[in-house]
Amino acid sequence: MARTTPHDHPPAEGEPLYRRIATALLGELRDGTVPPGERLPGERHLAGHFGVSRETVRQALELLRRDGLVATDRRGSHATLPGLPVETPASLAFPLGARTQTPGSVARATVTWEAPRPDHAEALGLAPGRPTLIHRYRCATADGQGLRTAVTSFSAVALAEVEELARYRDRADGTTTAQLRRAYDWMRQAGLTLHHRDAITPLASTPSVRVTRQVHDQYARPLEITDLVVDARQDALVYEFTLPGRAAPP
Repeated sequence: MARTTPHDHPPAEGEPLYRRIATALLGELRDGTVPPGERLPGERHLAGHFGVSRETVRQALELLRRDGLVATDRRGSHATLPGLPVETPASLAFPLGARTQTPGSVARATVTWEAPRPDHAEALGLAPGRPTLIHRYRCATADGQGLRTAVTSFSAVALAEVEELARYRDRADGTTTAQLRRAYDWMRQAGLTLHHRDAITPLASTPSVRVTRQVHDQYARPLEITDLVVDARQDALVYEFTLPGRAAPP
């Protein structure tokens, strides 16, 4: 979340601190810092973010709940302002190579808890043989054309920082369907800035190509590595990038 303090908003005379914090937080919800429907950071994070006590944050959240701007369930507090869901941009889809399912195509995704391949372990800084969360994705048309497969290994940092990913450890039996298409949103929601590095390599003697994506956070810590293999006879690789617009001059 962008840094905001109560001093950025001149307080009304005698206005309680928790109400000022509620106003500041509401401003961040409205400008999309926390997307509609997304889980808000925890009370401890918000307390540090605004420079107040957790009790003040708790009171501010209660005020927003009473106004119907925040809802709380067993997963935490969520913004309820109207707006587009965060998964709308196709560029945020996980895993690399995932696509909108077309008629006649079959896609399957599962997770396991196992030691990754040696090159993945090295890229993630994992000791040899140390298990982690592995995601496998396969998509092809009914006749087997246009096949694309992706294998993703997550780092210990990703599993420690991103609660939604960590929950999959108990379900990582390799048989249960596991759609993690919002994995990148979950990472961003956890306060991680994502840096992607994609390398494209033609596979010798085949019409296929391999795309390797490595994702790091703002501290250069590895988060995940994905290897995607695409049957290039049928598919085109399309990359979409979204750059922030420049602010209009005052």
